Amino acid sequence: MAANDEKTLFTPSQEVVDQANVKEYDQQYAFSLEQPEVFWAEQAAQLSWYREWDKVLDKSNPPFFNWFQGGRTNIILNAIDRHLLSATRNKLAVIWEGEPGDTRTFSYHALNREVSQFANILKSMGVKKGDVVTIYMPQIPEQLFAMLACAKIGAAHSVVYGGFSHEALADRINDANSRVVITADGGYRRGKVVEMKSVVNKAMELSPTMEICITVKRTGIEVYMENDRDYWYHDLKSLPIASNKCETEVMDSSDMLFLLYTSGSTGRPKALVHTHGGYSVYTATTHRMVFDIKPEDRYWCAADPGWITGHSYIVYGPLINGSTIMLYEGAPNHPYPDRWWKIVEKYGINILYTSPTAIRGLMRFGDSWPNRNDISSLRLLGSVGEPINAEAWNWFHKVVGRGNCPIMDTWWQTETGGFVIAPLPITPLKPGSATKPFFGNELAIVDDAGNEVAAGEEGTLVIKTPWPGMAKSVFNDPQRFISTYWEKYSKQGWYHTGDSAKKDEDGYYWIIGRNDDVIKVSGYRLGSAEIEGVMARHPAIVESAAIALPHHLKGNAIHITAVLRNNYKPSKELELELMLHMEEHLGKIARPEAIQFAELLPKTRSGKIMRRLLKSRAMGLPDGDLSTMEE
Repeated sequence: MAANDEKTLFTPSQEVVDQANVKEYDQQYAFSLEQPEVFWAEQAAQLSWYREWDKVLDKSNPPFFNWFQGGRTNIILNAIDRHLLSATRNKLAVIWEGEPGDTRTFSYHALNREVSQFANILKSMGVKKGDVVTIYMPQIPEQLFAMLACAKIGAAHSVVYGGFSHEALADRINDANSRVVITADGGYRRGKVVEMKSVVNKAMELSPTMEICITVKRTGIEVYMENDRDYWYHDLKSLPIASNKCETEVMDSSDMLFLLYTSGSTGRPKALVHTHGGYSVYTATTHRMVFDIKPEDRYWCAADPGWITGHSYIVYGPLINGSTIMLYEGAPNHPYPDRWWKIVEKYGINILYTSPTAIRGLMRFGDSWPNRNDISSLRLLGSVGEPINAEAWNWFHKVVGRGNCPIMDTWWQTETGGFVIAPLPITPLKPGSATKPFFGNELAIVDDAGNEVAAGEEGTLVIKTPWPGMAKSVFNDPQRFISTYWEKYSKQGWYHTGDSAKKDEDGYYWIIGRNDDVIKVSGYRLGSAEIEGVMARHPAIVESAAIALPHHLKGNAIHITAVLRNNYKPSKELELELMLHMEEHLGKIARPEAIQFAELLPKTRSGKIMRRLLKSRAMGLPDGDLSTMEE
């Protein structure tokens, strides 16, 4: 099978189709484009509101769209409060397992108690509506409680991934003007304690705005605590201030829910602003429809709450839908490569949503690890973060899904808030394709002038219509929001995704990669994802990264950094073999100029390969911003 085989279809079984929440796509998609406000009003009506909206969409000041104008809500009203009035109150909301093996569970009733106590603690520290609270924590239940507590009292949270350096953390604290940070003494990763409070202490030295630090005791390591600045969470929780009753703040639909920082190819990280109303509707709708959520499901998004996948599809979407969420603290291969599969078996997980990076990492250890566990409870799989190559897709489908589980390959961004391109369980699947647009999203593949390209041709992916999950702006920098996402196609009023893609004759979308990841060799455009997909077909390769470096004849030449499987060793002979492999499977134009071997590829915290860093180092240029880089 080719890296992107546009002819191979995996058709869902009749059983999957019969049980699906959404039975039909084409007519409903057409309706959602013809009458988007009616469609989204129908979805919003499935949620609770303090006051219903006056207008579904206010388009008077593009690109600053206002969804459910006049509506009064709070995401907590739907994620927790309404469940307390039904049998869902006694349902498990969160199942948590720490890397050492400790476990905790919380019903929706218990979740409300924990969130209310945390909310009252924040109030006692002077946190009020409109403030931004920075959260820097491991994957423990208190991370979720902290996020939800902020939302409950009308404060915005800014979750910073728990592996960032103190400089990166300080930059985000200062940009958000946070005066309160929530952290833990540390967390567990691959059997070791990852210190966190010590990082926060260093960050606070660089932050003029930071006044208070609340610390959860997770590991028991010794940390420095300063009087009148540092507070242990368990001490605060034992005080009368930590009442388990707290009123949920009534918010305007367009009020800020959270900030989330994301890096572009240039410039400092920017904080995207998401809001209570539209984001609630969009995350709940996409989660319910794409993952075909049933009341009895046990759902596991194996991402981190520190990036948008965790916000939308660990915390908010699933809780709004009353799901039971699995949360795991540690590494997928600790102490053995079947840790995830043991969790699936132990808790009866039905849905597993993860990244191609994680899939390839586990695939590296072979089929025997998943096969020695009973993972037959799985009925749906999901992929997120980057285009998935066909080999990883097929392994995930055949070995993990036993050939029975549809794979929901989702394309979206921090900026979009939720899925923009994704299959439904009823959708015939093509390995490597995110398939078709989610309801209400009109997309196009265009050239630099905004002209739509022919089927099969690569171009830039744009979104033609507003959608409820979209970011409201860049925090304190509306001009950057315009220049980054709307300026290029301002005449048409389209959102510029910055991603290169193509659409085949069946209307299936194939994401190639970031526009700056598209390599032009002798006038031919080659996507890094396509090159890497072909590389992954060779038995020696776990994963690779392709970049373009200047060439005196071709303009650019392909250079590849590759990670080998355990039983292969770097050699000139293997490099030549891989070059011929590329020629054979993608053509002579795709023959790399050089292939170098590495133990690991540089990646962001969310698992995306940092091709920019590989390129700058190869050219002897400065590394640039490394704040998002994984340790």
